[in-house]
Amino acid sequence: MNKYETVFILTPDLSEDQTKEAVAKFTGILKDNGCEIVNEENWGLRKLAYTINKKSSGTYVLVEFDGEPTVVSKLETAYRRDENVMRFLTFRLDKFAAAYAAKRRSLKQAAVEEKPEAAAE
Repeated sequence: MNKYETVFILTPDLSEDQTKEAVAKFTGILKDNGCEIVNEENWGLRKLAYTINKKSSGTYVLVEFDGEPTVVSKLETAYRRDENVMRFLTFRLDKFAAAYAAKRRSLKQAAVEEKPEAAAE
C-alpha cells in the first residue's frame, strides 16, 4: 500500500451540507476500494489565483489515504464526472513527504488540544 494525498476544489456555490456530501462521496469511493483514510481537512472557501469556469473562489479539501495504485484512477474518474469539482490533484507521498505530513498533523492536533485549555483559564 502506498500513501497518497489528494486535494480537490469544489465550486463555491455549494452549501455546507452539499460540501460535506461531496467529501463523503469521494471518501466513500476510497473506503469501498479498500483504502484507509488517514486525514481529512476542509480548508474552506479560498480565493483562487486565477478564475476557473468564471469563478474566483472555491472550497479546498485535502484527503490523505493509504491504498493501492489502482484506486487513484477510479478516484480521478469520479472527480471528472462530478460537475462540482473544479480542479483536483492526487499524488503519492514518498517517505519524506509522508513524514512531513505526519508532523504537520501532530502539530495541528497539538494546537487544537491546546486551544480549549487556554479558553478555560
